[in-house]
Amino acid sequence: MYESVALMAIFILVYSSVAGAVERSWISGPIVFTCFGFLIGAEGLDLIKWETDKDIISGLAEMTLALVLFTDAAGAHIGVLKKTSILPARLLLIGLPLTILLGYGFGVLIFDDISLFAIALLATMLAPTDAALGKAVVTNESVPDKIRQALNVESGLNDGICVPVLFVFLALAQGHVSGSDSGQFALTLVVKEIGIGLAVGLILTFMSVTLLKAAWLRKWLTPTWIQIPVVALALSCFTLAQYLGGSGFIATFAGGLLFGFLEKSMRERFLRAAEGTGDALALITWVIFGAAVAGTVLTSLSWPVIIYAVLSLTVIRMLPVFLSLTGSGISSEGKLFIGWFGPRGLASIVFAVIVINTDLPDNDPIIMTVACTIILSILLHGISANPWARAFGNRVKQIATQSGSRKQPASKN
Repeated sequence: MYESVALMAIFILVYSSVAGAVERSWISGPIVFTCFGFLIGAEGLDLIKWETDKDIISGLAEMTLALVLFTDAAGAHIGVLKKTSILPARLLLIGLPLTILLGYGFGVLIFDDISLFAIALLATMLAPTDAALGKAVVTNESVPDKIRQALNVESGLNDGICVPVLFVFLALAQGHVSGSDSGQFALTLVVKEIGIGLAVGLILTFMSVTLLKAAWLRKWLTPTWIQIPVVALALSCFTLAQYLGGSGFIATFAGGLLFGFLEKSMRERFLRAAEGTGDALALITWVIFGAAVAGTVLTSLSWPVIIYAVLSLTVIRMLPVFLSLTGSGISSEGKLFIGWFGPRGLASIVFAVIVINTDLPDNDPIIMTVACTIILSILLHGISANPWARAFGNRVKQIATQSGSRKQPASKN
């Protein structure tokens, strides 16, 4: 145990010292974390001595995702979001269903030995995007605000929306629900997940902000303890919503939006420590993923798995996004940019653990495909994030400058 903790602690110490330099390069943090995990894992130097339980990965992924969703939502620019709300609405209401349908269609063509409901599960597991992996783009000010906010809201809500869809397909795959009852079951589950999630997130956050404002006026908050409330609130929203049968991801994102709206003056001070905690949890999650999963995947790949993983990150994601944003005023490059930066990560890990715990006959190819897609996403999205974001932002600025100069009246001689 001491050896494993020492390795992790030294790695965190070293990475935190050079994090700024890494974030400005073409290498992303998750690439470094996963590679380090692979290096010290069983397929590498075999320095990690404990057996990593799937529930540990699931719990870490859930807590990390909940905290990232809350802080990203709380830090969202509400003014820009109001003006561009049509973009995430299109991505969620049109793009997300099309992504699942297209993923299902390709899955039927590629996988011969997996049941239809299992393929529907796979398509749903890989439909949500990861707010943590997409942070490099969402926080890059070179990217236009409306595109950053659209990606932020999409990644914050699509995993919560996919949860009831996942459980519907899971119940059908297990034979717990007949085809004739599936519609009513799905509607009830969706309303319950989203309704409870929204109610918990909004009510708990409103009460917490009221308490924090009263505490601040009375000078009860100390410099040490002011770093704690957002972390506690995010985890409270998630766990209470999950306990009551709702979507914890919807609760945390909705709560984060309300927190950012109500706590404008003190928002930055409250969020600073929470964002650091989220980054640390993400680091640990990806190290464990690299140690426990990446090595197994790399030694057990098959062509159907690789082909579907590549398609999931390209055509299956990008075509629905392009179609859903038709007529929105976004340029072709902007549509491709949004479509490409739909990384898969923590939400898909959580969904994979849920499916593993059901012991479906088709578990192995499903989990292998999800893990392969996540590994490719970590590498490809991580490498391309900063270069494309900077180049895209510069082109947008040049177009805006040229457009502004043309509108200026010619000077009189």
